[in-house]
Amino acid sequence: MNWDQVEGKWKQMKGSVLEKWGKLTDDDLDRIQGKKDQLIGQVQERYGIAKEEAERQVGEWLDARDENAATASKR
Repeated sequence: MNWDQVEGKWKQMKGSVLEKWGKLTDDDLDRIQGKKDQLIGQVQERYGIAKEEAERQVGEWLDARDENAATASKR
């Protein structure tokens, strides 16, 4: 899944984002609006981590979404 797809499906993705980063609020998610750089910035701020770590976590989250989608399509 590329980031354009995430932006297009942001409303559906919010639950998954909150599962991964529970410190984010609904208001944060509304402000992020599916923008990758905004998500990275909010994760960095809420969790007090370096930008590189926030980028890594967001990348892993996206990779996990791809794996879940691939598994579901094989069923």
